Amino acid sequence: MSTIQNAFQIVLLFFVLVTIHEWGHFYFAKRAGILVREFAIGFGPKLFSFKKGETRYTLRLLPIGGFVRMAGEDPEMIQIRSGQTIGVKLAHSQVTHIYVDQLQNLTDVTIGTVEQIDLEKGLFIKLNVNDEVRHLSVHPQAMMVSKGKETQIAPWDRQFGSKTVGQRALSIVAGPVMNFLLAFVLFIVVVFMTGIPDKVKVQGVIQGSPAEKAGLRAGDIIVSVNHEPIGSDSGKLTNLIRQSVNQPMVWVIERNKEQVRMEVTPEDKGNGGLVGVTLTLETRQASVMEGLRYGGINFVKASGSILDSFGKLVTLQFKMDDLGGPVRIVEFTSEQASAGLAQYIFWAGLLSLYLGIFNLLPFPALDGSRLVFLGFEAVRGKPVDPSRESMVHFVGFAMLMLLMIAVTYNDILRLMKG
Repeated sequence: MSTIQNAFQIVLLFFVLVTIHEWGHFYFAKRAGILVREFAIGFGPKLFSFKKGETRYTLRLLPIGGFVRMAGEDPEMIQIRSGQTIGVKLAHSQVTHIYVDQLQNLTDVTIGTVEQIDLEKGLFIKLNVNDEVRHLSVHPQAMMVSKGKETQIAPWDRQFGSKTVGQRALSIVAGPVMNFLLAFVLFIVVVFMTGIPDKVKVQGVIQGSPAEKAGLRAGDIIVSVNHEPIGSDSGKLTNLIRQSVNQPMVWVIERNKEQVRMEVTPEDKGNGGLVGVTLTLETRQASVMEGLRYGGINFVKASGSILDSFGKLVTLQFKMDDLGGPVRIVEFTSEQASAGLAQYIFWAGLLSLYLGIFNLLPFPALDGSRLVFLGFEAVRGKPVDPSRESMVHFVGFAMLMLLMIAVTYNDILRLMKG
């Protein structure tokens, strides 16, 4: 596979996983009536940006996640106080723009001193213009302009905090849920691509082995051993062989659509019996119900494995080399992309599932922690102090970034050492 194609698949994987996660937050926030200021992929400086409707969509430099910035989550507006001089632009008797600086450069703007202002609930400004106090109505989508930059005001009913606990929880949990749905769909796609294991087939026979002496050939399908049907259970066949050292076994194989009976006697190689064959699975096309069933089985197994790894992390049963950051993820994604489309899609599903579970952990700055705070609010009947919650999330984010730096440094050292 070419380096360019490999790089494209890595970027595509990151973009899809983060976008589907953030879209979950975005969609349910919009449905709840929350003003979404920014939908961002990546962190750090902006590489590309455009605005559509009320939301600015940005692609940022550091490909380590994304975010949806909702009105009211963080301090975001310049506070206007009584006695401050501002400029306002009117349309149809409503304020559409509020200017807080560079007033001397403005035209077609009414300039005055603020006597009273409410941009959240009352949506009005009492403005003293040449000793005449004017009561001005403010449009709910009015723009605050500072240093030439426009920011849409957020009335209380458009802010995150104004919504019910259920609406806020749904807008938060929707991100991980979208990752779960994507993982499930991708696992199903892989089942349809690779098929359902149907029969155990002999892939190769070692020269001079018991299998060759008994007459087994590459391509033989193993129907039963010692009168036990094998089907697609290669593990069952392996166990039967190991348990039958120096004991003749009755094998029924299918060759050229005919069944042949033969005796195979496993040899003792110090780790149970061996007959000297390599096995592979013959597959068949999956039905719709089988696709759903086996996709679900892979989903559950992968979830269990991920949760087990997080359990070891919490109980400190790991070494630094067991952790992998962006560098190792890129490295492994490149390997999976080179292994074929089915392997690449399965890995994408696994990463999506990991991202969903990771974000639900009750660690500060993650979605799980925000859900914990909402749980406290539901029990107490009032929200946690927003400034304290923001500080907790800030500290958690800083800790995650430090861990990311440490893991990335370790990955780079590992690559340099080969």
